[in-house]
Amino acid sequence: MAITKEIVVDKIEVLEMGQVQVRTATKIMEDGSELNRSFNRHILQPCLKNGDGWEDTDISKEDARVQAICTATWTDQVKTDFKAMIDSGPTP
Repeated sequence: MAITKEIVVDKIEVLEMGQVQVRTATKIMEDGSELNRSFNRHILQPCLKNGDGWEDTDISKEDARVQAICTATWTDQVKTDFKAMIDSGPTP
């Protein structure tokens, strides 16, 4: 009777302003049969604002498929539009 834990990226979504939402599933398995599944989400922004300006988001620790989608999605225009949205502040 072997119990294992498996974590997989099971959903990747690109949101309107270029953010990439990643869902991971944690599966607890016993002899190949799934006993339990739970989910976690995180969102990656095309760039991050720091004290001195903007920097590209580090995606080096993300799943290879997530990296590929971010690289394809985060064009210079997407980054420019995202920065403008954040700099304009919340809408009333």
